[in-house]
Amino acid sequence: MKIVGVQLSEKGKIYYFDDNNLNLKKNLTVIVETEKGLQFGRVIDYINESELDNDVEYRKVVRISTKKDYLQYLNNVKDANEAVKKCQELIKKNKLDMKIIDSCYTFDRSQLIFKFIADDRVDFRQLAKELGAHFKTRIELRQVGIRDKAREIGGIGPCGRKLCCSSFLSEFNSVSINMAKNQSLALNPTKINGVCGRLLCCLNYENDNYTEYRKGMPEVGDIVNTDKGTGKVISVNLLSRKYKAIVDNEIVEVEN
Repeated sequence: MKIVGVQLSEKGKIYYFDDNNLNLKKNLTVIVETEKGLQFGRVIDYINESELDNDVEYRKVVRISTKKDYLQYLNNVKDANEAVKKCQELIKKNKLDMKIIDSCYTFDRSQLIFKFIADDRVDFRQLAKELGAHFKTRIELRQVGIRDKAREIGGIGPCGRKLCCSSFLSEFNSVSINMAKNQSLALNPTKINGVCGRLLCCLNYENDNYTEYRKGMPEVGDIVNTDKGTGKVISVNLLSRKYKAIVDNEIVEVEN
């Protein structure tokens, strides 16, 4: 059995499916069965047999997409973009404090999904009713976070490169302030927050390495024994595995 990773939208999460003996290659477009119905997607990854999780039951890829499927997908995208405009009109009419950032049809048009951001909980029951009556399909209104908004809008990060969330990250992992502390970063919001106002996703990337480097290293303020006597640690360089301590009013550098 071969498992392939399929992305249902350009910047969306990767879902894994049994390739159904279709011998699928990367970049092929396919039709897959999801809990929301048929979806159009692109193969961008695969799992080797040795990496399979035998406890997971994978859904099968329905088929390789045809030209007709692709044209239907393009039509769905066009109609979903038009649906955003209608939804914005109804939001204004109902005086709701929310902002639509994206919408999409399932491939078989059995459901129309709107993603929105809002500062507080929104009672959108009347909005959903009016949208359903207008589009004649099942409506889902899904509140998403500020990170999702940054992904949709895109931009340049403090590193000077395209935002990770809008280029290659398919899902958001949890990021904590402890990761910044673990990497000895200054806890300055302008330095450790991304354009979305949340902690930088990239704090995750090297955190495991820093955790490993910290093993056996003292913390600033620890009392340590050195070749020149007992002193107090004043700085630590994890990457070079060296630290500095004050011993009898003299700064001593110690390699761990």
